[in-house]
Amino acid sequence: MEQVLIEELRQGITDELPAYSPIPDSFSRAPIRNARLSSSERTLALRNALRYIPPALHAVLAPEFADELTRYGHIYMYRYRPVSSIAAPPISAIPARSTHAAAILHMLLNNLDPAIAQHPAELVTYGGNGSVFQNWAQFRLVTKLLLELENTQTLVLYSGHPLGVFPSSPQAPRVILTNGMMIPNYSTRENLDRLYALGVTQYGQMTAGSFMYIGPQGIVHGTTITILNAARRKARTGAGLLFVSSGLGGMSGAQAKGGRIAGVVSIVAEIDGKALQKRLSQGWVDYAYADLGDLIRHALAARSRQEAVSLAYHGNVVDLWEYLVKENVAVDLGSDQTSLHNPFGGGYYPVGIPLEESRDLMVTDPERFKIQVQDSLWRQVDAINHLASQGMYFFDYGNGFLLEARRAGAAIEKDTGEFRYPSYVEDLMGPICFDYGFGPFRWVCCSGNPADLSATDQIAAEVLRAQLASCRPSIKQQLADNIRWVEQAGEHRLVVGSQARILYADAEGRVALATAFNQAISTGKLAGPVVLGRDHHDVSGTDSPYRETADIRDGSNITADMAVHTVLGNACRGATWVSLHNGGGVGWGEVINGGFGLVLDGTPESLERARSMLHWDVLNGVARRSWAGHDGARETALKEAAQSSDLKLTIPYPVSEECLSSARVKE
Repeated sequence: MEQVLIEELRQGITDELPAYSPIPDSFSRAPIRNARLSSSERTLALRNALRYIPPALHAVLAPEFADELTRYGHIYMYRYRPVSSIAAPPISAIPARSTHAAAILHMLLNNLDPAIAQHPAELVTYGGNGSVFQNWAQFRLVTKLLLELENTQTLVLYSGHPLGVFPSSPQAPRVILTNGMMIPNYSTRENLDRLYALGVTQYGQMTAGSFMYIGPQGIVHGTTITILNAARRKARTGAGLLFVSSGLGGMSGAQAKGGRIAGVVSIVAEIDGKALQKRLSQGWVDYAYADLGDLIRHALAARSRQEAVSLAYHGNVVDLWEYLVKENVAVDLGSDQTSLHNPFGGGYYPVGIPLEESRDLMVTDPERFKIQVQDSLWRQVDAINHLASQGMYFFDYGNGFLLEARRAGAAIEKDTGEFRYPSYVEDLMGPICFDYGFGPFRWVCCSGNPADLSATDQIAAEVLRAQLASCRPSIKQQLADNIRWVEQAGEHRLVVGSQARILYADAEGRVALATAFNQAISTGKLAGPVVLGRDHHDVSGTDSPYRETADIRDGSNITADMAVHTVLGNACRGATWVSLHNGGGVGWGEVINGGFGLVLDGTPESLERARSMLHWDVLNGVARRSWAGHDGARETALKEAAQSSDLKLTIPYPVSEECLSSARVKE
């Protein structure tokens, strides 16, 4: 099947009309998009789509594309969806001219593997609208170009659109891509819907549109660390604690598995039966219930036995929260991971309305749908507030929950106007991980061989144990958590799709891991190249005032210099591909994030790139956090500067409260 797919990709778009391949019933389909286009804009959308197609086929495809726009709110060009099943083949089966381009293609195909992608027919990887491409014509063109790309060329992508292949150099990135970049004054949800329907921009989420998604494993380690440290606020371990949240889709699907690894009893609500069934079949959920009484009885029995178990509720999350209040169930930890970056386009469904009816209402009466969503948020917040008053620790999980609840007018604020609840970055990930440079480093064994992944796990454990033996006290717990994680990773059935792993590591750890992996490739211990990357949700990757930079309090939390500089610096220092996105996590216009991919091939050149790029990729954010006044980041910055004569950081001087008070009196 791999060769059949590759041969299909070689063809690109030809003068022959491809056969229409039916979309499997097993596929979860994306909600219909709200494309409120005028008549002239509909014509423009059709013109924009037909630009990809040879003129001889326009007469046949124009009415077909127009029908897609009417029925789905977007022209996906379903006819150009490959007949072959999409999956990431071993790099040895990809006959590209450039090994690095082959690795990128491996990652791209993994993003659209039906076992991974949330809505594979609509090219959506996760988050309800996190797209790899806008249409299947873009997919065909890009995959063909990657097979033909030379090491002296760079492929440029504008929101999935292949602008072209340009001459560059072996030192330049093989791919540079952007998604959803907008003139700031026009970066609104309305313009996203309109421009996506026109076929000129897309929401790439974080790792969907940058070819770096590795399934829910991509967030499960961060989820585990988050729940583990949230549990430490209540007890020494997670044993006997009850964690309640929602969402079993793409990234949110990691919650059930993360909760189990952290040792808690977790209940995660999911309204979409297909999403729930996928996580159940993959072993990420242990048991699923549609009856709240049976669910809670199981949860309480497990809590009394201090048994770690993951339970799913097939239903609306508001019903779950209100039932917990009604039955006076003590909840220890609470959060939410519905896709509230997209609240009125399928990211959140109102209580009391069946899923399919909600999807119809979303299109036929969007104003009523919006009111129903906001009413549901009111009810959800009221229930959460009640349980929090009884001792529950609730945190925003970076999905826009607090922001949308405020916009809905729910009782989510203190008298001071601040949110009642912290972002998980403010309380947990920021001070514990990001300030010290720890973030979601990931790697993919492009050989596709599970033995390679097992070998990298062993290498990673050895590297981290060596780092732990001589580390400073402030990062011992972080390293210990990560050693435990990687030593047990193989037991947790984390792999879906590509042979990938994620591990929270600091700058020193990432460089050491890259060095060890590159050595293993050069000596033949690993059978093929390894792609290094990370979630954009990292120390330096993202500027987002409601998530990654929620704890930046020097007034710069709504600036985006860090993310942009991270991408520019990575491109200069040897990244194989780089990406810059508007949106991701908390929503369009709310965040700028940047990512990278770097191929290790066992050569001295790839190691030199990795050492230079990975150090910058972390230290850029650490330096920014130090300048913002974070003690942990200052400690890390000073440590790094002392180790490198080439590194000269601007360290802030302390400013006393007495001095500030005096100045205010004089004023």
